Amino acid sequence: FDVGFQLRHNQRVVHALKSASHEQDRERRVMTLCGTAFMENALHIDVEGGGVRLHGWVGLPTFSRSQADLQYFFVNGRVVRDKLVTHAVRQAYQDVLYHGRHPTYILYLEVDAALVDVNVHPTKSEVRFRDGRLVHDFLFSNLHRALADTRPGADGDNPKQIAVSAELGRAPVAAQSGMPLSSRGFSFKPSSQQVREQMASYQSLSQTVDEMALQTEGQWPRAFADEVEASDALPLGFALAQLQGVYILAQNQQGMVVVDMHAAHERITYEKMKHSFAEHGVKAQPLLVPVSIAVSEGEANCADDNAAVFAQLGFVVERAGPETLLVRQIPMLLCESNVEQLVRDVLSDLLAHGQSARIQEHINEILSTMACHGSVRANRKLTVPEMNALLREMEQTERSGQCNHGRPTWTQLSMADLDKLFLRGR
Repeated sequence: FDVGFQLRHNQRVVHALKSASHEQDRERRVMTLCGTAFMENALHIDVEGGGVRLHGWVGLPTFSRSQADLQYFFVNGRVVRDKLVTHAVRQAYQDVLYHGRHPTYILYLEVDAALVDVNVHPTKSEVRFRDGRLVHDFLFSNLHRALADTRPGADGDNPKQIAVSAELGRAPVAAQSGMPLSSRGFSFKPSSQQVREQMASYQSLSQTVDEMALQTEGQWPRAFADEVEASDALPLGFALAQLQGVYILAQNQQGMVVVDMHAAHERITYEKMKHSFAEHGVKAQPLLVPVSIAVSEGEANCADDNAAVFAQLGFVVERAGPETLLVRQIPMLLCESNVEQLVRDVLSDLLAHGQSARIQEHINEILSTMACHGSVRANRKLTVPEMNALLREMEQTERSGQCNHGRPTWTQLSMADLDKLFLRGR
């Protein structure tokens, strides 16, 4: 940003950019090179800790791309492509990104030069960090935290409104029941009976819209003027009506809010289930016949070293020989999964990155399916108190800007947008 430059092509000036020392100038330059839409749908991030600083912009999950063509990562001012960085970013977006889509970001990492080896690739496009685990965890935790706080009205540099890009609208729609696990090498396809049984086991993890409505039922019968005044402090305002049993129409200070009822409640239910699942621990199931897995000696050593990691997630993995592992216990939610493939994938991640989130991701996908089945369905008629209860829950729930599959749960139409639709010159 401290250097201005001019780009010419066939004697024509394509870009003429001045140096940018102030934040507004930097945003203007990014907007020129990456487009206005990126800046309107990006979160600014600037964090520092442990001798490492990360700053730049990350796109909202709803502003994803079909290709990884808007991803720029700089280490000490040098643009790089690094597998560790890519893994950390993908892991941070895992719970909110639309299936098959790619995140967008422009990020700058500043770290002590002595901790980075830049001589691992002839073109200097790859680097090797001396403490890769530290960098990976730093990237993941901070990006995950920033993306988690994209609920309506959350503090931070959230965009003025969350809009669906035209490109996202053309993306293939994921299955309503959740992302197929077969796309990740697993074969879990829950039947309706299994879903009902699992939901019965974890009934306490979810709260229905009817229960939420009870919290606001006594507050509703008030003068309309009082509601309008109160809506100024509520990011999603208050509900006006329900459209075709699918959308909630609400009014806030900026104009009109349209909420996808099922998508919003699905995210709320999912987040509550994850939170309660983490709080109450994993229900494990011993195997009558242990699963024997042939592995390399390095993988067996890795399993030994990370036995506590497996145990924390409900697995008991024991070494039965120099190159043999025995799986004696698995989480109940994964009883229909390909256990051998899952353990192999986890070991691969542990060897490559020093950690793995595959088991947790697999559990989350099953919880996501359960949340989808347990959420309010389309064509369900809601009362106004129920709709308002849902809006309030959205404002308090992390990641409520997107459903479990990464699709937007709400959008804002400002008064200016509405005026344009009706050709009003305000």
